[in-house]
Amino acid sequence: MNKGKKISGGKYHSNRKKRFHEKQRDERKTSLGERKTKLLRVRSGVKKTVLLKENTANIIKNGKASRAEIQNVLETPQNRFLARQNRLMKGAIIQTSLGKARITNRPSQEGQINAVLIE
Repeated sequence: MNKGKKISGGKYHSNRKKRFHEKQRDERKTSLGERKTKLLRVRSGVKKTVLLKENTANIIKNGKASRAEIQNVLETPQNRFLARQNRLMKGAIIQTSLGKARITNRPSQEGQINAVLIE
């Protein structure tokens, strides 16, 4: 719907307010540190785990998964300044105890970090 004014100069009025499930939430930024999560109640009473801080990741190498400690965030494709802040997000390249890895999931929405080892 057009947010401006009508051609006649009149004002547009919204036909209803947003429902609770339509409201936008605050952005949850996952950063490097001791594990910290938050539990959210979403539509229909489902519980969603939000990851706020994490220092370990599930690393997949040759079809096998293992747990490794995250040492540093090397680069993020979205914004280079996010790597300086050690933000963990999809596509970020991290330095782990097993080597360099790329995050393949969205940690802030899934409650864990999955990554694939890169050469």
